Parts: sequence; C-alpha cells; structure tokens
Amino acid sequence: MPPDPAAGWELVWSDEFDGDEVDLTNWTYDIGGWGWGNGEAQYYTDRTDNARVENGMLTIEGRQEQFEGSFYTSARLKTRGLQEFQYGRIEARIKVPPGAGLWPAFWMLGANFEEEAADEANRWPNVGEIDIMEWVGREPDLILGTIHGPGYAGAGGKSTWFRQDFDVSDDWHTYAIEWDVEGIRWFFDGELFATQTPDSLGRSREWVFDKEFFMILNLAIGGTLGGQIALDLEFPVFLHVDHVRVYQQAEAE
Repeated sequence: MPPDPAAGWELVWSDEFDGDEVDLTNWTYDIGGWGWGNGEAQYYTDRTDNARVENGMLTIEGRQEQFEGSFYTSARLKTRGLQEFQYGRIEARIKVPPGAGLWPAFWMLGANFEEEAADEANRWPNVGEIDIMEWVGREPDLILGTIHGPGYAGAGGKSTWFRQDFDVSDDWHTYAIEWDVEGIRWFFDGELFATQTPDSLGRSREWVFDKEFFMILNLAIGGTLGGQIALDLEFPVFLHVDHVRVYQQAEAE
C-alpha cells in the first residue's frame, strides 16, 4: 500500500504494480515503429516480452531484434482515456537503464490530443506536453524537465537541465511535478529544481496546462534526443517502475 501522503496532499490514484500483469484499467499501449516524430529506432509493442509486471514493479524491456521492419523493440504505456488529471502531485519511482542511445521518459500529454486531428487545437504541441522526467544514456548525470506548447516545442521547449555528481542509472530515484493554477514545479528525489509559470512564456505564448492530461511511460531507443546507439550497448535493457502516484490538494474540512 502507498504510504501516507505528505501534509496537504491526498492520494487520489496510484499503480503500485503489485499484480502479475499490466492493469488495463490504468494503461493502454502505443504500437508502431514509425519513429514517433523523433527518428526513434524501436517498434513499440504490447507484448509481455516488452512490458510486464513482475516482482512488484513494471518492467519495460528494450530488445535488439528484427520486428515489423525495425531492429529494436520496446514499449510505451499511457493512461489515455483511463486515468486523466488536472493539477496535483504526479510522481513515479524509476530506475533507468544505462547505455548511450537509450531515452526513457515519464511524461504527460493533454487529454484532448488526437493523432490525426482535424482541429489544430487537438494536435501536438498545441495540446501541451509536460516532461516530468527525461534521461539520455549519453549524458548519464543529467535530468531534464520540460514543457512543450504552441510556439515553444521541440528544441524550443521550456527546459531545465539538472546535473548530478553521479550516474542517475546507478539507483532508483523519484521524479515528480507539483502542478496547480500557478504553474508547474519539478522535483528530483524531493529536491525542487525547476519552475515554469505562465509568466515564463511571455505575453506572446499560450499556457495550455489548465486542463486534464494523461501520463506516459516509455523507453525509446535512438532518436533526436537519445542520440546514436552505442555499438557496444548490450541488450536487453530494462526500465523499471516501482510506482506511479497522483496526489491532489486535500479539501479543508
């Protein structure tokens, strides 16, 4: 069971990954190998070879194998249409896999997102994206927290780099945001390292984060941020997730 929330926060949803399979009332899968807009090398599947619950955690496995025209496979799980939230403390305890070319992430997209939307408001980046955690194996001491939206997407996203004096893949860490009407704050193992507010964008850019979002967990291989896949990278590789939790402000009695 989750521990008692910090003062002022009430646990409203969690997945502790204590069962023996992925809970499909919480998660669904993105499937395909078209590069996902980032030139990624992997094909995302819904096979237990690539995503499963075991030993009290979610395991996403990246494999080097030929599959549907790709040479790597992995998984990307999302709570879209199942668990969507506006505001709160969103956190996950994660152990990332080492290796240049790996690009794990814990992030969110606006719930109005549609892959082939006719309305531009429902397209990326206009729906908004919150990257709670991105990490790339070629810079093993670096944590990234970013928002993307209309006019500030891709390389133009509002990002904070948070370097450590150790390799982040060596141990488990907790990644979180605290998100409310005033803005978004990023935490690494309880330490505040970034803040974004509507004022951060200036008057000419739209803040699109006052609505419901869904969560995503994935392990990308290669791509624009992941970079070149190391020739000596040994597969399979494993992204482990101990829990994902959502807290919201407790109502005053």
